[in-house]
Amino acid sequence: MSETFGVSRTSIREALKQLQVEGLVEVRPRVGTFVAVASRREITELFQMKELLEGAAARLPAFRGNVPEVERLAENMREPDEAVREGDAERYAPLVHEFHDLLVTGADSTKLEAHHRTLMNQPAYARLVQTSLSQPGRLSKSDHEHHRVLDLILAKDGDGAERVMREHVRRSHQALMAGMDDRQHQG
Repeated sequence: MSETFGVSRTSIREALKQLQVEGLVEVRPRVGTFVAVASRREITELFQMKELLEGAAARLPAFRGNVPEVERLAENMREPDEAVREGDAERYAPLVHEFHDLLVTGADSTKLEAHHRTLMNQPAYARLVQTSLSQPGRLSKSDHEHHRVLDLILAKDGDGAERVMREHVRRSHQALMAGMDDRQHQG
């Protein structure tokens, strides 16, 4: 790799260590470095942390008043609504990421944002979202849950926004696990 990229071996080792810390690669001594594959337990832990961080992220904008991110969240809801009406999970999935990212940015907490970015940088996260959204009815439920979170933020109900956001992440996780079980039984 060092020859391919024209950098020192030390730089490659340091980069791989950082990728390992972020959970993106698995280093097996005297064997090699491999792209990490998340276990069911790791996925559950990811969603538990996501629930905590995004719950807090939903709470904080409710107390900040009219901030640009909340306005952008409201504007952002039209396109996902359209994707849901069309039953287009592929189009909806990146809009989900945008909603969650705006929510975290709207919290105006650099620490929360940094931890969330590291958490969401997990391998195959986009595939996990697609699996969750593939469950019957999940697409419209997810969109409805996003609307409820936004409504509570706009109503300055931080406690309610946090509670509903945490429930939303929990339901996404449940749908994901059901989808993984379905795929396991099919394959």
